[in-house]
Amino acid sequence: MQQLINGLILGHAYALIAIGWTVLLGVARLVNFGHGQMYMIGAFMAWWATAPLGLPYPVAVLVAVAAGALLGLLVQAVMLRLTLEQNLVSIMIVTLGFGHVLRGAASLAFGGTPQVLETPPSLIEFELAGAWITAQDLLIVAAAILVFALLRGVVERGRLGRTARMVAEDPKLAQLAGIDVTRVYLAVFAFEGAAVALAAALVAPRTPILTSIGFEEVIVTFVVVVLGGIGSVAGSYLAGVGLGLFTALFGGFVSPAYTTAASFAVLTAVLVLRPGGLAAGRAVR
Repeated sequence: MQQLINGLILGHAYALIAIGWTVLLGVARLVNFGHGQMYMIGAFMAWWATAPLGLPYPVAVLVAVAAGALLGLLVQAVMLRLTLEQNLVSIMIVTLGFGHVLRGAASLAFGGTPQVLETPPSLIEFELAGAWITAQDLLIVAAAILVFALLRGVVERGRLGRTARMVAEDPKLAQLAGIDVTRVYLAVFAFEGAAVALAAALVAPRTPILTSIGFEEVIVTFVVVVLGGIGSVAGSYLAGVGLGLFTALFGGFVSPAYTTAASFAVLTAVLVLRPGGLAAGRAVR
């Protein structure tokens, strides 16, 4: 029971971390290999706002989200010309370099000492069906469900989602139709940065905060987005929860040292049997 609960919490954390990349890949058809480092910056900003500054945790979450949105705007402003040209290879290289710059800047600003984000919800523990859970864990699950529900409505049924898909399909044609393409791309990257920073502020209390944590988050988001079907909001949610359950059970009953390898083995098997991912045929295009 404890492993099942751990898996559900971990799965919702995975889904929440991956949601920004889901929108970026599925709606705007862009990539950002600095996604993991943006998660790391969001975690450090939440810690900085609570520990050194002494701000309340809800305010620290808002600080982290604002910092993430600004980072998203910054990276998109730098490579706006590449985005308009749909030069994906150059975008991959630029975002990868951007991630390394963020990691170096975080090392200079926060040092190499691991930090711990202590929050009031993380100190509230109670028993559920013979297993222990914290209020922070419930906050992660509730936030993931709420964000995915809102996002699905906006992306699949809202005007903003249709506009973003039109821009992704053909930026030049969308511009001729009177759509402000630059504003759309800036908004998508700002959302990605804000979403991953929100995930960091909620998930970071569960683990030490290091400048190296971004690498694992890139792997996790890649597996979740591809496994769920690129562009599928519901698919990413299901893939995140499924991956969390698999990781917890495999780590608890086999070995935590091989969970990443096992996750990629599952990803390979699913893509061989179902090339479009779990939500094949339902992805947002």
